[in-house]
Amino acid sequence: MSDDPLFQPLHLGGLELPNRIVMPPMTRSRASQPGDEANDLMAEYYAQRASAGLIVSEGTWISPMGKGYAWTPGIYTPAQIAGWLKVTDAVHAAGGHMFAQLWHVGRLSHTSLLSGRTPVSSSAIQAEGVKVFIDNDGQPGFVQASMPRALDTDEIQDIVNQFRQAARNAMAAGFDGVELHAANGYLVNQFLDSNANTRIDRYGGSLENRLRFLDEVARALVEGTGDAARVGIRLAPLTTLNGCVDAAPETTYVSAVRRLGKIGVGYIHIAEADWDDAPDMPLAFKRQLRAAFPGVLIYAGKYTAERARNALREGWADLIGFGRPFVANPDLPERLRVGAALAEHHRETLFGGNAKGFTDYPTLAQASL
Repeated sequence: MSDDPLFQPLHLGGLELPNRIVMPPMTRSRASQPGDEANDLMAEYYAQRASAGLIVSEGTWISPMGKGYAWTPGIYTPAQIAGWLKVTDAVHAAGGHMFAQLWHVGRLSHTSLLSGRTPVSSSAIQAEGVKVFIDNDGQPGFVQASMPRALDTDEIQDIVNQFRQAARNAMAAGFDGVELHAANGYLVNQFLDSNANTRIDRYGGSLENRLRFLDEVARALVEGTGDAARVGIRLAPLTTLNGCVDAAPETTYVSAVRRLGKIGVGYIHIAEADWDDAPDMPLAFKRQLRAAFPGVLIYAGKYTAERARNALREGWADLIGFGRPFVANPDLPERLRVGAALAEHHRETLFGGNAKGFTDYPTLAQASL
């Protein structure tokens, strides 16, 4: 067996992952229209990358009001479930493992994506300067997210139920588990972070109240999958992405992780800030999270092979997500294993389109022919 920490197996919720390399969720906006359904092209894309220890799907909206970007897939209708089953069948046939990332964007949407309806959030606060991707009558582009309205308490329970049903749908679609997108300024994050939540009911104000929605959704996902070990949660303590900022992130997120550990979820997926001048996440903070959570910890955010190996050796991470490198390197684990150069992706083909810049990137072996 290799002594390379990236290529040690790991047990996760009944799965035996062959390596510590995760393909994290990346929106690519190629779902079939109308209907926002996963398709054969997406099945090919994910199957090409099945050598990852674990694939987490692109964000997949749980209900029509949870959608925030054009041409993204849902897991709400029978046709969407059937579309995802094509994808999971292809990944499993290629020897891979795949979780569905369940997504409700909250205020990070636009009325044109919601049949004219107003986006919903913890509070009626606009995400100033945050843009979302819309179709715009065939002229796709990014526009300012619309002003949201605050959810009523009864509506919050409806969304918890939608997450529970989405987890059931994901299991029916052949996924090995689900990951809750509670990061990057989306709906669950809008309840967690203090500056995005001005509620005065049981879902706002104190830290205990701000954690309540995350707690209820996590428990619903456990019920929906039937196995807490098949549930992961993605958090972003310090990214400030899409307008969410917390006044005391270490306190908030160590408390959140401790709560999720008591629920028994299989993993926490930490999204680190990855832009050029982003703040580093202090090692002491990572060790606090390690001490608070008994399960698997995934970190993602501009990791090189060297940084990833160091994180695994030091013990504060169990798996490492490599996002953008997976776009242009379908055989990324092999390239990391042999130390090969990584291909660069084409930015103009990231969102929308066809096979170009999606399934046409060659493997290392193909590139050498």
